[in-house]
Amino acid sequence: MTTASSRAFVVAAVLGVAATQAGTSPSYEVYAVRFATLPRFSVSGLILGADTSRRMDLAMMVCLIKGEGRTILFDAGFHRDDFINRWHPAGFTVPSEAIGKLGVKPEDVTDVIISHIHWDHLDGIDLFPRARVWIQHEEFDHYLDSTGAVRNRAIDAGDAKVLAGIARAGRVMLVDGDGTEIIPGITVYTGGKHTYASQFASVKTAAGTVVLASDNAYLYENLARHRPIAQTLDSASNLQAQMRMASLASEPRFIVPGHDPEVFVRFPTPGNGVAQIR
Repeated sequence: MTTASSRAFVVAAVLGVAATQAGTSPSYEVYAVRFATLPRFSVSGLILGADTSRRMDLAMMVCLIKGEGRTILFDAGFHRDDFINRWHPAGFTVPSEAIGKLGVKPEDVTDVIISHIHWDHLDGIDLFPRARVWIQHEEFDHYLDSTGAVRNRAIDAGDAKVLAGIARAGRVMLVDGDGTEIIPGITVYTGGKHTYASQFASVKTAAGTVVLASDNAYLYENLARHRPIAQTLDSASNLQAQMRMASLASEPRFIVPGHDPEVFVRFPTPGNGVAQIR
């Protein structure tokens, strides 16, 4: 186990003991925050076997988790000009500014949990200067080395350098495997296979357990129709992960897919691009 990984488990263990000694069960508020839209995205790139003529406006979002003295992001979005110029997102707001709708400043963020290394989830990690960054150890090692050199082109080279720099600064917490409670009340799971070791998370709230799927389930349609995502290394594993999400969430409605604009319809409050999951 690496030094960073060891440190991550020590932190989690200490915090877990503290919660137990206090005799309380951790409870958080969870919000989806929309910071951009990719217009007319092909649904066949989201749902395996979907009609290639179907298009939808794809929601770009991060999730904000508040409570227990922490302000945590699940995924960090993107902000670099080359991505904006390539993808032409509509209604773009830098993620660090979008979370300001909830009264949160970038320096308030204590932790960022990265589901996987794709640009639209990883690129924004440098926006949050004080945050620890949690990522699966196998995901990190599969896609880059400690110098930031790319081992697999699925990660953007610029993002790899930024992530490696944060690791050298001692702020990357490498998670070793499935079903790990990294912060009291927040557990991460592997097996979705969107990337080599993509992860999703469960979060304990007053209303029940919320599951943040990220791209391991792009849309509610993946879940409702039991259809794997189109971009996966293993369709069978992806379906198993989606079924596992259903078993972890207190209610089916508490599974939050990674890019579905319907999230903001099903959870309309407080509004203005913010949805509280409750």
